[in-house]
Amino acid sequence: MPSIADIGHPIATASRLKAELHSHTADDPEDSIEHTARQLVDYAARLGYGALAITLHDRHTDDPALARHARSCGMTLIPAVERTIEGRHVLLVNFPAHSERVSGFDGLRALKRAHPAGLVIAPHPFFPMGHSLGPALMDEHADLWDAVEINAFHVRGVDFNRRARRWAIARGLPVVGNCDVHQLEQLGTTFSLVDVEGEATPDAICDAIRAGRVSTQTRPLSYLMAARVASRAILAGFR
Repeated sequence: MPSIADIGHPIATASRLKAELHSHTADDPEDSIEHTARQLVDYAARLGYGALAITLHDRHTDDPALARHARSCGMTLIPAVERTIEGRHVLLVNFPAHSERVSGFDGLRALKRAHPAGLVIAPHPFFPMGHSLGPALMDEHADLWDAVEINAFHVRGVDFNRRARRWAIARGLPVVGNCDVHQLEQLGTTFSLVDVEGEATPDAICDAIRAGRVSTQTRPLSYLMAARVASRAILAGFR
């Protein structure tokens, strides 16, 4: 297995949390996924995660019972949604429930102004897929992004994250590592380490990321694992 490489410069503070901010469950209205939210929380806890956001497509997740269960596992569950805005995916983390209905990039700006504790993340921005933001929208709406995602789906020699790293560095933005979890085996191959000051509340975790107190650890998937993840996703799409 390839060694895990560090990206960024972690800062020592009171608490360092392993975090995943892009994940899906069987409740997703768009994707066919086998694991439940509780199974995802339990699996993340076994892998030592301290923070998790469930980002269903256009459906906000803020389940008090699930949050209590996560806390019992030593984990903070952060409210979130993967919203489709003008045909492109955007991660809205730590916003209220009506964020699942935000329309247009100007609407997103208004949401940010009204809820400054929220975190807007550009997921897989330069991946060659129809819902990625792409260079034009990344540049045109550069004021919106609080962080840029490094996505776990890459193998040696093929990594569409390189441009995302360069883009974020050029603009002084933090990068976060996410697995875009559709299958439990994806979890843990790429993740963020967030340095939180004080209690690890959703606000504190998002503040730490916005301030750049985050580093990303990632390793390429094996070709076998990448093929397995991709084939299962394709079959799920057919289902």
